[in-house]
Amino acid sequence: MKKVLIITGGSKGIGEGIVNAYLADGFKIYSIARNVNKDLSTAVKQFAFDLTLIENIERLFEDIFKEIDPKETGQITLINNAGTLGEIAPLARLKPLDMQQTVALNLTSVFVSCAIFIKSCQSWSCKKSIINISSGAAQKPYFGWSVYCATKSAIDMLSKNIALEQEEEKHPVKVLSIAPGVVDTGMQAKIRSSSKDNFKTIDRFIQLKEDNQLLKPDYVGHSILQMNQDDQLISGSILRVQ
Repeated sequence: MKKVLIITGGSKGIGEGIVNAYLADGFKIYSIARNVNKDLSTAVKQFAFDLTLIENIERLFEDIFKEIDPKETGQITLINNAGTLGEIAPLARLKPLDMQQTVALNLTSVFVSCAIFIKSCQSWSCKKSIINISSGAAQKPYFGWSVYCATKSAIDMLSKNIALEQEEEKHPVKVLSIAPGVVDTGMQAKIRSSSKDNFKTIDRFIQLKEDNQLLKPDYVGHSILQMNQDDQLISGSILRVQ
């Protein structure tokens, strides 16, 4: 039986680490990202797609599901990994359009993708799961990260709510919300290039890089795969890569 992964933001950073781990475990992968990564394995089917165009997400998922045969599928997973810090600055300094786009990518696209995924495979009897990539910022406020923190906090609650709604389904979809930790990605580089006036705790993140304390994307990807395959974890759990 085939194992299938649908992932957003799979072309770089944490997403690329997740793709590498799932490829090694034999998954067929469909990656949705703004840009295609030409260095990814040809075994990964990539879709260049802007997830802030919410009205087009359903058609994209329909195209993907047309390629998946439920009778031949033993496991299917959706990982909502795409996200952005948006503009780093106190709320009063943020541009309304930037706030709107950050919420669209970090939150609205996740709501829509989860809904479509559940609807598309609710009747399937195979192992099904959604992993929403959260953040430590969902639990702790950071100066200059108001929209990012708020959207990630909402992702945690969304995950709990989906788990509750799936409890009485004949073929439930399991959902986990996973914070990957501080990972050596382009997002971290953006954080370190901020001004201290807009991000008060920048020195901590600079020090983590200098002390080689950032996690590697491939390590995070493997850890997420392990959690996805752990049948002991309860649906609705809020977890963190260790």
